[in-house]
Amino acid sequence: MKKLFTIAGVLLMGLLAVLALPAGAAPLPADGGITVACLGMLVGKESLASVFTGLKTLFNNALKAQPGNWQATTMEVPSSGAGEDYAWLERFPKMRKWVGDKFVKALKAGKYYKKNEDWETTISVKRNDIDDDRLGIYNTQAMSAGESAGELNDIISDDLKRNAFASECMDGQYFYDTDHPLENSDGVTSSVSNKGTAALVATNLAAAKASYGAAREAIMGFTDSEGMPLRLVPNLLEVPPGLEAVANILCTADKLQDNSPNPYKGTATVLVNPALTGTAWMLHVTSKQSVKPFIVQMRKKPVFVQQISPENDGVFNLAEFKFGAEARATGVYGFWQLSYGSTGAA
Repeated sequence: MKKLFTIAGVLLMGLLAVLALPAGAAPLPADGGITVACLGMLVGKESLASVFTGLKTLFNNALKAQPGNWQATTMEVPSSGAGEDYAWLERFPKMRKWVGDKFVKALKAGKYYKKNEDWETTISVKRNDIDDDRLGIYNTQAMSAGESAGELNDIISDDLKRNAFASECMDGQYFYDTDHPLENSDGVTSSVSNKGTAALVATNLAAAKASYGAAREAIMGFTDSEGMPLRLVPNLLEVPPGLEAVANILCTADKLQDNSPNPYKGTATVLVNPALTGTAWMLHVTSKQSVKPFIVQMRKKPVFVQQISPENDGVFNLAEFKFGAEARATGVYGFWQLSYGSTGAA
């Protein structure tokens, strides 16, 4: 008799539980799948998929909405393998008068090869937080991950700029250096500089000319290996936050700090980059459609990834699911002729 009462009690409790479900709620699964009933929600394969679909949506929306400054100075080049050869950066192509045989500019394959790098950001989601319906705390994490993924090109571009005084470009010299080799058709090599040490100042005309003016003159004086002018005109002054005021005076003010006329007004747009620090500043040519001073080599754009299988060891041992973003890309220095950098510490 007691057993009958016990069975009846269990059935009655089950019936009351079903009746207590809110309208439209999903019934308890009858397929034997892995499901945990809790006060907050039902944690099963379908509900997990729904949870992480929501997080993926937040991630993708933040990824698309994230603005960036990299486009001003950096171009994105698609990659189709483990890495890419940038032999085409060896020469800055220019038209020349055709007299006699054509002068063929051969490229040296393998001279400047860049391997793609792996990038990631990963967030763990505790199973107990899903059990207790506390997923709101992960919405911000998903959006932050999307924003971070959206900043990948900026991160790579900023890394190139911070290390440009001590990292090699296609000619084997540092990107900003005093002795870039320029070899003509006769085999004669000359040295060209796109590096300075003058601090960026706007106190008077002489000081402005010795810093900002010298950078402009250097870029506009660059030639190809045959001595033909490259016809480059710099148009973007990039500075760290500490040089914002000086840069704005040089590029936008009618007068310099000593109240003398400012001949450089309107010669460039100012880009203040929070990722830069110290006294170094840079002047770029960004008007070329074919190439920019810096390159992001993109093998795989950031994508949302997740690990939500209940049978996974991480879930079994740590009671944690995971989601985040993965990408494959790297940074490459473009034509050094398109940029001039000064350490700002003479």
